[in-house]
Amino acid sequence: MADKNLFTDKVKITIKSGDGGDGMNSFKSYKGKPSCGPDGGDGGKGGDIYLYADPSLNTLLPFRYKTKYVAGDGERGGSNLCTGKGGEDVVISVPVGTLVRDEATGTAICDMFSAGDKKLVCEGGRGGKGNVRFTTSRRHAPNFAQKGEKTEPHTLILELKIVADVGIIGFPNVGKSTLLSRISAARPKIADYHFTTLTPNLGVVSFYDNSFVAADIPGLIEGAASGAGLGHDFLRHIERTRMLVHVVDISGVEGRDPIEDFGKINAELKEYSDKLAALPQIIALNKCDCAQALENAEKFEKRYAESYKICRITALTGEGTAELIKAVWDKLVTLPAAVPEQVDETFTYRKSGGLDYEIYMDGGAYVIVGPLVDMLCRNVRLDDSESMAYFQKILRDKGVISSLLKMGLKEHDTVVVGGVEFDYVP
Repeated sequence: MADKNLFTDKVKITIKSGDGGDGMNSFKSYKGKPSCGPDGGDGGKGGDIYLYADPSLNTLLPFRYKTKYVAGDGERGGSNLCTGKGGEDVVISVPVGTLVRDEATGTAICDMFSAGDKKLVCEGGRGGKGNVRFTTSRRHAPNFAQKGEKTEPHTLILELKIVADVGIIGFPNVGKSTLLSRISAARPKIADYHFTTLTPNLGVVSFYDNSFVAADIPGLIEGAASGAGLGHDFLRHIERTRMLVHVVDISGVEGRDPIEDFGKINAELKEYSDKLAALPQIIALNKCDCAQALENAEKFEKRYAESYKICRITALTGEGTAELIKAVWDKLVTLPAAVPEQVDETFTYRKSGGLDYEIYMDGGAYVIVGPLVDMLCRNVRLDDSESMAYFQKILRDKGVISSLLKMGLKEHDTVVVGGVEFDYVP
């Protein structure tokens, strides 16, 4: 039996965009003139992380062996106003049809629905400003520079859902793979025992000058919607299809009741998803060349002919498959085109250098915490008056001082920033 582990359709990976390079703190110097003004350049931007929908891939198997992707860090700025080199981007190739979720929130970030789709999923940190950027009419020689933004790792869930127009479903060993091989150029593994197919197979079916994509979904069993066998793994791949071809072994040679089998599969679809249960179905009664097939087909059609389009076929010989293809195409042209799943296009990974903050009371002290404080602690030198002036300006510009005053801050009250205590002086 084929190794089911050769096909992988759900994985977790860790990504981290590059840190921004630090700004340079330097001064021009000439012979006899050691300090002639600031000339520190900016740090380089950290590398970004992209996802790319590669049509040559059909499994997430490579991600079982490589699960961490880290973009390059930006280089430090140089003297003479030289900007640091940007970090190298990382492009992660995934199969078409890969849905990407953030593990922490479960939010769908993007759907790599079409070949060639490229999505920025994690932006690199910005480079820090060199000391020349902090010159003002009053501050001619700033002796400090800004650190680059630091980024944090994030975990993504990649979930492959095959993109196909038609899903071919049914119990194991009813002839789904044989049918796909007959109506397309696909060559799935075929054998006369259950669970020959352990991975979905795709085939392009031609109908005159038109074509559509059909997917042979591995055989479902009773309890699939609850996870029996590989139920959840297989049902996932039907979710994108526009319609279903439900293959039924009408011969009954294995002692099964075709009508009962048809009902059980539909019950599994209903339990897994109302969306799946609502997909249009065409029934293909297979193995019509076998004994008892004619009698069973008449019983089946008497039961379901008013509700479904039914085609009698023998996939092994190709009998009836032309009529089935026409019936499928006639139905497809009435159905809306498949669309990507709804994702949160506003979702972004916040870098640790963000400028949010919170204020809380600890006894009589006002404590300020958050990414804004972390950034200030990296960039401010307490022993440099100009750096401290920059620190105070940022607190005013970001509304921290006004927030403190609204909370009741008075002169000489204690304010704690990054573990350092200050007395407030207006």
